[in-house]
Amino acid sequence: MIKVQNVTKEFKRVIRKPGLIGMIKTLFSAKKEIITAVDNVSFDINKGEIVGYIGSNGAGKSTTIKMMSGILTPTKGKILVNGLEPYSNKNRSKCLKDIGVVFGQRTQLWWDLPLIESFNLYKDIYNINDQDFKERLAYLTSLLGLDKFLSSQVRTLSLGQRMRADLAAALIYNPKILFLDEPTIGLDVLIKEKIIYAIKEINKKYQTTIILTTHDMSDIKSLCNRVIILDEGKILYDGNLQGIKEKFGDIRHIFVLSDDKLDEKEMNEKFGNDLSFSIDEQGYLEISFDELKNKSKDLLAYVISKINVKDIRISTNSLSKVVKKIYETKSF
Repeated sequence: MIKVQNVTKEFKRVIRKPGLIGMIKTLFSAKKEIITAVDNVSFDINKGEIVGYIGSNGAGKSTTIKMMSGILTPTKGKILVNGLEPYSNKNRSKCLKDIGVVFGQRTQLWWDLPLIESFNLYKDIYNINDQDFKERLAYLTSLLGLDKFLSSQVRTLSLGQRMRADLAAALIYNPKILFLDEPTIGLDVLIKEKIIYAIKEINKKYQTTIILTTHDMSDIKSLCNRVIILDEGKILYDGNLQGIKEKFGDIRHIFVLSDDKLDEKEMNEKFGNDLSFSIDEQGYLEISFDELKNKSKDLLAYVISKINVKDIRISTNSLSKVVKKIYETKSF
């Protein structure tokens, strides 16, 4: 479906000198530096996959998406979408019919027109026949709850309504590939759940290949079986979420409130010297451990047998914390 082969994207940036004199000198002697936004990246995405493409700001995510959707041309390497280069003038029109894009910060709808008229324009642009258009519009209207504002001007829609409308517009011509750039940014919980559900249903019904960029790790957990982590233009990790846990550990935390004290040395000797202990702001003893090495039930049973417990709870490391650790170490 999508093949990214040893792709590098470089940009030239003018080195500007400070002050008015420096600005004038720059006009006559513009020195440039080369910025590598994407550095020798390779991966394949198969039909029907939902892939999380994540990274910190400036990691190269958007640049890669723009190359895969034909907006930018790689400096080196090759990208194939259904066997065609999307940035080639020869293939651009054919490729774009198979690609849908939703940007969380930008709309692809006509601002002053009623929403239904934007959909009708897409019908003409993509040569959708009457029967297919009617069926898809009815399906998307039901799935995304568009019926109450189909006749409203796009400028009058709330953020949640506009995001649902943008998603419908990207899907009305039934593209084979959908790029989602921060599709739930700024949305309330109920609207976010509706959009997540809709994405799952579209993938299930049409086997649409979906590439998702987001900073919200809950979106990744809800939608993606595979994650590609990018940092400074290079891939740090490409695999499933379980692989991340296996590499960095499935870290859990037991919080215990008690007047008694645990023998930390004895506990470490029993459980393999894998535990760490600290006291939080509320006076709870926090015991951190790797679930892959020690089971929660065994540790809980031991704690309860040794001290009189007033309160106890257990929590897991969030995916966002694990990904943050990957960014900090810049290795996998």
